[in-house]
Amino acid sequence: MTRVFSGVKPTGHLTLGNYLGAMRRWAAVDQHEADALFCVVDLHALTVDHDPARVRRLSRQAATLLLASGLDPELCTVFVQSHVDEHARLSYVLECVATDGEMRRMIQYKEKAAREQRRGGSVRLSLLTYPVLMAADILAYGAGEVPVGDDQRQHVELARDLAVRFNQRYGHTFVVPRATRPEVAARVMNLQDPASKMGKSDDVGPGIVYLLDEPDVVRKKVMRAVTDSGREVVYDREGRPGLANLLEILAACTGGEPERLSGEYASYGALKKDTAEAVVEVLRPVQERHRELSADPGSVDGVLRDGAERARGMARPTVDAAYSAIGLLPAVEEEVAAAGAVLRV
Repeated sequence: MTRVFSGVKPTGHLTLGNYLGAMRRWAAVDQHEADALFCVVDLHALTVDHDPARVRRLSRQAATLLLASGLDPELCTVFVQSHVDEHARLSYVLECVATDGEMRRMIQYKEKAAREQRRGGSVRLSLLTYPVLMAADILAYGAGEVPVGDDQRQHVELARDLAVRFNQRYGHTFVVPRATRPEVAARVMNLQDPASKMGKSDDVGPGIVYLLDEPDVVRKKVMRAVTDSGREVVYDREGRPGLANLLEILAACTGGEPERLSGEYASYGALKKDTAEAVVEVLRPVQERHRELSADPGSVDGVLRDGAERARGMARPTVDAAYSAIGLLPAVEEEVAAAGAVLRV
């Protein structure tokens, strides 16, 4: 089976965009058709200023929502990144293969660095190098496919480049991965700013539907969504982005097609009402399951513990092989060292 790796970063509450664009497919398709690993990539949350308690809280919430979305520990591996040391071990080795120019060309780094500089601040070194950690997340497990949105494809390309370069210089060690994209609603846009994606890193905002929003809150946000000039309901991603976003969300929730759905509505109000109800119904089972899991935190802890142990067993042989290939001396096993000490005495 193809091995698939995907992760969510606990920098904010997970959104409808996370669910429609990725998590639902992970549960419906990837965990059944692949040897799949799904990870809360908490180390990535440390690249910006953060509240430690909030990172811990959001990490647990993200793990619980992954399970609530339908991921089954019997079918896939669910774990937290920092619980598996191989991620950090491999990241440094890959930093020794990556170049400064590659890091500074990363679009997200340039955007975030420029935004921070406009505020008069500085960026953490980890913001520059975290795409290498992301490559380590993927390459440690020999993942052949990485389901990502358009904004993350550049990072998967970096992982490919580093894998090829390492293999050429030091011997074949890594599987070269490829990015895959969900077919529908891979990029859900902000309801108030349809030129921007619905990102979880935004703490507040009427344009973001969070997975744990109450039904009335969801309805209010969708009904207040920005549309476009004109009265006719048509699907035009370039010319009518606000309307297209609503049609794509409705299509993703109901299994329809945006263009066909546009012909079923004579007014924006009717479209918004149906979209709001469709979103409420899609989120209902996720929220119910989340409440059940939250009432039994020990079960979530058990899943994460078992998942980390399984992930460690998958990653360690590859990371050890990379250490050996690049020229690092193998560690002396404890049993051998103890035996040597006895002989010396």
